[in-house]
Amino acid sequence: MRNSVRVLSILVSLLLSCVYSQAATKKHTLTSPNGKLTAVVESGENLQWTLSYDGQQLIAPSAISMTLADGTVYGGAAKVSREIRRSVDRIINAHIYKKAQVQDKYNELTLKFKNYSLIFRAFDDGFAYRFVSHSKVPFKVVSEQATFAVPEDWNMYVGYVCQNLATLETQLFNSHENIYEYCPVSQWNKERLAFTPLMIEAPKGLKMCIMEADLLNYPGMFLYNDDASSTLDGVFARYPKTMEQGGHNMLQMLVKDREEYIAAFDGATEFPWRAISISENDAQMADNDLVYRLAKDPDPQKDWSWVKPGKVAWDWWNAWNIRGVDFRAGINNDTYKYYIDFASEYGIEYVILDEGWAVNKKADLFQVIPEIDLEMLVKYAQERNVGLILWAGYWAFDREMEKVFQHFSKMGIKGFKVDFMDRDDQIMVDFHHRASKMAADYGMLIDFHGTYKPTGLHRTYPNVVNFEGVHGLETAKGSRGKEDEVEYDVTIPFIRMAAGPMDYTQGAMRNATKRNFRSVSSEAMSQGTRCRQLAEYVIFESPLNMLCDNPCNYMDEPECTRFIAAIPTVWEETKALDGKVADYIVMARRSGNTWYVGGLTDWTPRDLQVNLDFLADGEYEVELFRDGVNADRTARDYKKVMMTIAVKDGKAEPMNIHLAPGGGFAAKITKK
Repeated sequence: MRNSVRVLSILVSLLLSCVYSQAATKKHTLTSPNGKLTAVVESGENLQWTLSYDGQQLIAPSAISMTLADGTVYGGAAKVSREIRRSVDRIINAHIYKKAQVQDKYNELTLKFKNYSLIFRAFDDGFAYRFVSHSKVPFKVVSEQATFAVPEDWNMYVGYVCQNLATLETQLFNSHENIYEYCPVSQWNKERLAFTPLMIEAPKGLKMCIMEADLLNYPGMFLYNDDASSTLDGVFARYPKTMEQGGHNMLQMLVKDREEYIAAFDGATEFPWRAISISENDAQMADNDLVYRLAKDPDPQKDWSWVKPGKVAWDWWNAWNIRGVDFRAGINNDTYKYYIDFASEYGIEYVILDEGWAVNKKADLFQVIPEIDLEMLVKYAQERNVGLILWAGYWAFDREMEKVFQHFSKMGIKGFKVDFMDRDDQIMVDFHHRASKMAADYGMLIDFHGTYKPTGLHRTYPNVVNFEGVHGLETAKGSRGKEDEVEYDVTIPFIRMAAGPMDYTQGAMRNATKRNFRSVSSEAMSQGTRCRQLAEYVIFESPLNMLCDNPCNYMDEPECTRFIAAIPTVWEETKALDGKVADYIVMARRSGNTWYVGGLTDWTPRDLQVNLDFLADGEYEVELFRDGVNADRTARDYKKVMMTIAVKDGKAEPMNIHLAPGGGFAAKITKK
């Protein structure tokens, strides 16, 4: 009898356990405004999510959680106390961006737990989630579980870390720039971390980019796959424990060892968004606003009208190699006066003084070399309507940041290009936030070079006018210039540029075919045609945009130089017209009543039919720069063509343009 009662008791317990488990597990469904995207969030014993688009599963069940130092787990076996839903449809008036207005339309689901919340947003073109802590006491995050389970072994475009490869931890110190490899997710190089955005190809032409947004006080997310599966995991740098000055010219802080946690907070905080942008066609991804939409609004009490983006005459890439002058070219007053005169003549807004104006290896921006008189140069530039921007190594800038802003803003310097951060742990991410805010307080621009990808800081602080985190043209000067920059150029608009602006630094007047290209540091050249360089000013988003070549080369090519100098760097409207990742791209951008259209191809010659139906009715004058008939042999060969087109009832004859191998085209379209 006792055995029968015991068996019955066990069966009842098991039944109750199953019933409780089923009751505790709950599915929360969220769809996009157009109904195509569906996210299912499952809470209970753990927390996981899936994502589908138009019936195609894009993300299989993927667990998410955060573990705190006291053992608390956000997203573990926790009970949802409340579910909140809302829908948003608003227009963001952008300050310094690729369009004047951004539609921000999404459905949102907030799951409330004890001491934290989890917010999910479904857009027509993407999905995002973030944790929010409601803690009233200080806490530390030991780890974050951010998984992206790809349902099948689809192909990806992955940018691996290519520096400090001894261990995965040493790879956390890197410049976030490399070309992309194309391979199945399961063939991940297990010796390497990868940076985001990372693109995955799904069936039916769908593509998705994994990225993050609103990163202000938390380590950035790398991705990794260690088991030949199709699941990617987020990897986050642990908090630096001890650091020492070193690295490039003693301008960096090198992490010697790390804490057992990744981030520390004084209390309640919002964590970064984990986001996936989705496109039905490749061109759509090249005009994605997801990161911008997810970032925080700028301070509405501040007047941002003083922020003046524009072009920059840049010295480093061309090695100060001006000619035909009576003085020794180099880092000295006469050379920079020459750059200023050039900028003034062509209406270029800024000249940058890159590395070398401050005494080397001192990490002290107040020790200026004797060959440079900054106050004199500022006055000389102001008289010619040109502003000066100073390059600054990270540690020289951070160690006395407010003193630096006070001194140089009073002198009349317009901003800083800050370089060699090369980390995205919590300390370094916080530096970007602090520097942006303080620069805004002192009315100065910031260009973050030598850093990670943008995550929306340029929306929160419109004075943040550019980011590197891109394998830009400067790599053509060194040994790494052997990589295929031409294919990379038609890949980044769909992946890296989806995160935000790029300090790519185009504008070479020395252009080379694939066969003729050489990596020459002192007289650098670019891969591909002249018109390719012109087109990149239209296609690449870059509010502070460099002219990388030297003034002499530009003055030898006044037709191209005047065209480049006139291209805006901030736009009222952007349209991705056509494109295929790693093959070609065509984009149109509008400023006022003028449209610019640009196109790039890989090393495959291509005939493009450019649709102009986006133009309003009327008659237009077109100034077109296209590859010359011999551009496949002499990459500098180009042809300028003037033509007139008419648009009636929303229809226009398309432009038929031939692109040489590594070629491009750029057109200015002005309504008569």
